[in-house]
Amino acid sequence: MSTDAAVQHLSRDPAMRDLIAQVGPLTPLTPTTDPFGALMRSVIGQQLSVRAAATIAGRFEAATGPDPARVLALPGEDLRALGLSWAKVRTVQAAAEAALSGRIDFQHLETLTDEQVISALSALPGIGRWTAEMYLMFALARPDVFSFGDLGLVRGLERYFPDEPPQEVVARWSPYRTLAARYFWAAPQRR
Repeated sequence: MSTDAAVQHLSRDPAMRDLIAQVGPLTPLTPTTDPFGALMRSVIGQQLSVRAAATIAGRFEAATGPDPARVLALPGEDLRALGLSWAKVRTVQAAAEAALSGRIDFQHLETLTDEQVISALSALPGIGRWTAEMYLMFALARPDVFSFGDLGLVRGLERYFPDEPPQEVVARWSPYRTLAARYFWAAPQRR
């Protein structure tokens, strides 16, 4: 995907054009070379500040690799001591079991459609649509994902498009909805 083509497409919308001008260019996303680790970082980051998530993810990666076998080799109490909640311990263990059993082939998730990836990941406890959508965006670098479950994105729609139905606005941005979402997240915050 050409970032120039995506910016040109989004810029047809005057409010997006203004937002893009305010934010400036964004670094293109690239697919991860560590799909299991990317999911672990997404799970760890759920409902945490960026700083707290980075600290816990660093501890987790140092202790586990993150390798599914090493995740399962650690007792739940040890994972909990790294900073994971019990719910996240359950999620990372379930993902590790799914990876080792082959129930989820993390190395081949990129070959699935967006909805197939969401379905596969959402089958794991503690992973819902939002986490799967973030995985599509940031791990698989899918260009056409917008999460209506993300409060920041919903607030961005309310701020920049207060008088338009959100679904219609976002539909106009296809096939570059991921970049539109990233511009909302990068937008200067009102004080």
